[in-house]
Amino acid sequence: MIPSAFSYHAPTSVAEALSLLQQHGDEAKILAGGHSLLPAMKLRLASPGVLIDINQIAELRGVVINGNVNIGALTTWSAIETDGELASVCPALAEAVALIGDIQVRNRGTIGGSLAHADPAADAPAVMLALNAQIRVTGPGGTRTIAADDFFTDMLSTALEPDELITSITLNKLGAGEGSAYSKFAHPASRYAIVGVAAYVKLSGGKVSACRIGVTGAGPKAVRQTAVEQALIGSDGSAEAIAAAAAHAGEEMDILGDIHASEGYRRAMTKVYVKRALTSAVARAR
Repeated sequence: MIPSAFSYHAPTSVAEALSLLQQHGDEAKILAGGHSLLPAMKLRLASPGVLIDINQIAELRGVVINGNVNIGALTTWSAIETDGELASVCPALAEAVALIGDIQVRNRGTIGGSLAHADPAADAPAVMLALNAQIRVTGPGGTRTIAADDFFTDMLSTALEPDELITSITLNKLGAGEGSAYSKFAHPASRYAIVGVAAYVKLSGGKVSACRIGVTGAGPKAVRQTAVEQALIGSDGSAEAIAAAAAHAGEEMDILGDIHASEGYRRAMTKVYVKRALTSAVARAR
């Protein structure tokens, strides 16, 4: 189908993009990679009167690694996937990105666009939760930082205000004794997550001293698995300890059931993939 008529703007700065958002209000939509918005427009599920294409804003692209990892919101999946240094300090992110869609999707899709859309089956939200990401957003009132734990509020909903843009994402670099991993049961056609799990583990003195787990695909939004985390912290990270902790997976979440997987099946797979992600993360931390 053909989208309804709209006006098009291509700002070259964040300030210009924000000005356009304020000027056009609810009529405006931001275009980044376009993988979610453009199909919705073609189906007339979305009919913005104004399209603000931010792809000309160079300051929103790129990865900078120093004391931590800073990723511009317009950085494509392909740019993340091919950054060898990023893969070494954030292996869970590299693993997740390699499993997103196909090469055409990864060449065009952006990390900021994915987080702003907050698809319940997208991979990035689980990784952001596990790696304790800090999401930097800018609006007419200035710039603020939203922790990943507070960012995903409901299905396709976030803490981002309508007149704000995501500008960058900050992650901690993993060091000695730390490990992360992403494990995913993907839909065979779309490669969206039926269940996707990101895990972060820190070992101190042979014991698990910190753990964060994010799950996507199974519920209406990406969520932490605090019961699993608490069960693993203080253990030796053995296979038995991981299995015992993973048994708590899904306890704190609403589980979806649909034509792709029933509620019961997703619940069972959540436990399986939490165990797999934790096993890999602990192995990398040793």
